[in-house]
Amino acid sequence: MIKKILVVCSVLLSLKFVVLAQNTSVKPLTIGEIRTFKSKVLNEERTLNIYLPGNFDKTKSYPVIYLLDGSIKEDFIHVSGLVQFFNQMYSMPETIVIGVANVDRKRDFTFHTDLKDLQKDYPTTGHSDKFISFLEKELKPFVESQYKVTDTYLFGQSLGGLLATEILLKKPEMFTNYFIISPSLWWDDESLLKQAKELLGKSTDTKKFVYVSVGKGEHPVMVKDAETFYDILNNSGKKNWTVEYKMMEGDNHATILHRSLYEGLVKLFPYQEPK
Repeated sequence: MIKKILVVCSVLLSLKFVVLAQNTSVKPLTIGEIRTFKSKVLNEERTLNIYLPGNFDKTKSYPVIYLLDGSIKEDFIHVSGLVQFFNQMYSMPETIVIGVANVDRKRDFTFHTDLKDLQKDYPTTGHSDKFISFLEKELKPFVESQYKVTDTYLFGQSLGGLLATEILLKKPEMFTNYFIISPSLWWDDESLLKQAKELLGKSTDTKKFVYVSVGKGEHPVMVKDAETFYDILNNSGKKNWTVEYKMMEGDNHATILHRSLYEGLVKLFPYQEPK
């Protein structure tokens, strides 16, 4: 008897779930676009994950963040969420995020080195020049052909921070704002850091925001290099550059990015009371 009651209950429960399913509407949750971009410079296809503001209007102009390490499985989703939060709760305007998904970040984010141990550990290394050319001559013009763009940002961490530093020092006009998190300035025996003062002396003094941060729990060399780089920037005599530095007391190389970006964005976009 008990067995029959259990069977009946099971059937009734199944019918209930069928009815609920029939009354449920399902549709995709969309926060933007995924585009495949054929690069002639890199001779390969690159995936772009694009976050568009909820009220996106193609007739309006927007700031654009270029996010290195921007695949779905890397930093695209949580950075897009951070941008949406700052638009809601802080004074940040609606902003587009272009997540550049990786193919080979060791190849794309590092410049040539003659150091044998690095060549061994990074066998594809040394092609940041091509990737920078891709950003400058292909990706940015493509984005600007699709959307109306105002300010531009470059977000990079670790080797991405090394690349962002290289661009800031060698081609600073490519972006308006630079967020350089835990930059791998140890690369090639700190050769880029050693050139920083000379390279800065050649760059123009146009309005720019540069944010550098590092985690207290990172390798001591990472911490030393980030602090040295900030000091060089801060003493460069650039009157129109706003340079900020943040030591993330509770973070290491793995945990730093999200909280550090939050701290950097607060510098630009302070809290404002909701309307």
